[in-house]
Amino acid sequence: TAARAAALPHHTAVPRTWGYRNPAVSCCGEGGMETRVGCHSGSRSQSGLRGDFVRIGSAYEQHKVRSPDCFDILGLGPSGWPRRYRPFSEGFCVELQGRCHLSSALVLRWFQGHLQRCLGAVRYRLQERCRISLSACPGRPPVLHIVPCSDYVCCHISMAVRLIPAIPIGDALYLTALPPEGPLPAPAPEALWGLNASRQEQRLLSWLKEQAPASSCHLKCLQILKGLRDLRGQGLEEPFSSQWSRVLSSYVLKTALFSLLMQGPLEAWDERFLVERLEDLVLYLRDCLRKQVLMHFFLGNSSLPEAVALPRFLKEATPVNLCS
Repeated sequence: TAARAAALPHHTAVPRTWGYRNPAVSCCGEGGMETRVGCHSGSRSQSGLRGDFVRIGSAYEQHKVRSPDCFDILGLGPSGWPRRYRPFSEGFCVELQGRCHLSSALVLRWFQGHLQRCLGAVRYRLQERCRISLSACPGRPPVLHIVPCSDYVCCHISMAVRLIPAIPIGDALYLTALPPEGPLPAPAPEALWGLNASRQEQRLLSWLKEQAPASSCHLKCLQILKGLRDLRGQGLEEPFSSQWSRVLSSYVLKTALFSLLMQGPLEAWDERFLVERLEDLVLYLRDCLRKQVLMHFFLGNSSLPEAVALPRFLKEATPVNLCS
């Protein structure tokens, strides 16, 4: 699920998609990769939602274990800005260390406003088919709730779609306005952006499906591990429940699985060896947590399969420890 984005490195950015050229990029921070991209003050542009979207998360990767009718979608960033908006740097940027950076918090608020204004038109067009509502908590991506009318479908099944504003930065990579969880070293967390590499993960899963046995159990192991995590977390009180879910996020579990898969022959993941492979995965994750070392699978990883194409800056990036 998109909850895994909490484990991703975060960035501060103003990419070219938003009308700027030659951004200045620098990397800094401990325990994560933060990209800060300077913007030119005083620049003006026009904006609107592009209408493009990208499906992400376990619902599209065949390893979802709960909320089967909940989905995550990236809404790709605007191509220009309406004249009625204030100058770009004043309305959508924050100052950090003497430079102007695009604020994920301000973009998220702008995104929520656009969705709220569009909701009336969408409701009118679909009023005979379903009821549509939008829940938008401050600082969190909005969730679109869709409930089919009982006389339109035989099964009264509701859906929840989390809409996450994102900026494409090329090579099927996106910066997402997902609020980070846990303590942050940066002085301005509202300027941090998540790096989403869902397309690369999907390519890796496709490659594994081709290379592993037809009855491979690697996704089943991940589902079982996520289910066990959820069951154990239900018996914990706060703040331990939140900490449990954050430390054992779906992204951390999937990263552990990817790392373990690359260490041995894929033939060993045949479904006949489900118990053995699940035990290996649990022990591997336990060792990572004890040592507090689990490296990001893509950043700085030079041993990826050729089928998983990565841009040069990701291959040469400083490796990031997700447990730090």
